[in-house]
Amino acid sequence: MRHRTVGELMTRDVVSARPDTPFKELARLLSAHEVAAVPVVDATGRPIGVVSEEDLLRKATDRLEGVDGDGDGDVSPMPHLEAWERAKAEGARAEEIMSAPAVCVRPEWTVVEAARLMEIHGVKRLPVVDAADRLLGIVSRRDLLRVFLRTDEAIREEIRQEILAGTLGDAARDVTVEVADGQVRLGGSMASRRLVPVLVRLCRGVDGVVEVREHLAHDGAGPVREGPGI
Repeated sequence: MRHRTVGELMTRDVVSARPDTPFKELARLLSAHEVAAVPVVDATGRPIGVVSEEDLLRKATDRLEGVDGDGDGDVSPMPHLEAWERAKAEGARAEEIMSAPAVCVRPEWTVVEAARLMEIHGVKRLPVVDAADRLLGIVSRRDLLRVFLRTDEAIREEIRQEILAGTLGDAARDVTVEVADGQVRLGGSMASRRLVPVLVRLCRGVDGVVEVREHLAHDGAGPVREGPGI
């Protein structure tokens, strides 16, 4: 069973900035290319940070902080900025504004590995680098979600060929599989009850699967209870 990799999903035509790129040029880059963030690379092409819309907006937040309305409710007081946020808000170049260090990923990583890294670090996008840490592309949450655009037929065939026929073989020869909108339903019977959760787990690992439910008989006995979805 082959998982889609970051290299297959990433954007290769990456807009990047240099450490000395001015604030206004950063704003123009984001606007002109309709992107929410750009990696900042050094002279060797290695990412050292990322500048996002949120980073740039801190300057606007800093300017409004502590400003009270004139009674008409036109301006609301802004929350106090932490010291590190204020330093970034007062910055004028990419190296002063960017979030650093850059959290990067390799092109051979799977969607699951990249998504886990995003969650751990609380980021929405990851620069993709080669073995020398040079920038190859960028992958976003939206890119990773593309695995769920796989067709039901493609998912069904992968389960049938790679899991039922390839991995489980004769033990799953009487299993049927239906897929609708990424939701997998397994029917028929298994040779052994202990293999039922194994089959469900393998199906859940197929790219594009949203939910797996099973209604399987085993060893000539009655059906196993229908498993919960993911």
